[in-house]
Amino acid sequence: MSDAQPRVVLIGPPGSGKTTVGTILAKKLSAGFRDTDSDVEEAAGKTVADIFVDDGEPRFRELEREAVTTALATHSGVLALGGGAVLDAHTQNALAAYAAGGGVVVFLDVSLAHAAPRVGFNQARPLLVGNPRARWAELMEARRPTYERLATVHVVSDGRTAAQVAGQIQQEVQP
Repeated sequence: MSDAQPRVVLIGPPGSGKTTVGTILAKKLSAGFRDTDSDVEEAAGKTVADIFVDDGEPRFRELEREAVTTALATHSGVLALGGGAVLDAHTQNALAAYAAGGGVVVFLDVSLAHAAPRVGFNQARPLLVGNPRARWAELMEARRPTYERLATVHVVSDGRTAAQVAGQIQQEVQP
């Protein structure tokens, strides 16, 4: 694994704690933290929700693919991917290659009961419009096999603090 690859890549559904856990984990590892949703927002000059409304999901996914590809090639710290990033075939291949080269892909798993208070289903999450809990459950059911296939480490965050989850991941990645 080269120095230009992330120490850890976090994948999982909205509310699994990717950003919170990733920030804590980066500090524990004395590494930088990067979130591809933030990269997309910076590149587009608007929020993810606004990209969905103004430009549509296909444009968002295109920007997301570019952000993931760039981050995998250039970021050496902890990287959190947006929940749906793993749906892209190019991203799946890039993550598989990263893992095959010794990279650590952590699936942060969470139940709906624990994700709901974290996500705050009243917030602007474009893929959760309508009945947010039902949509989250549908998305998770569709994405779970991909999360599980791509992950080299599986961590359940239910009933645990972000610091506890970050500590477990730290133990997994440090010799």
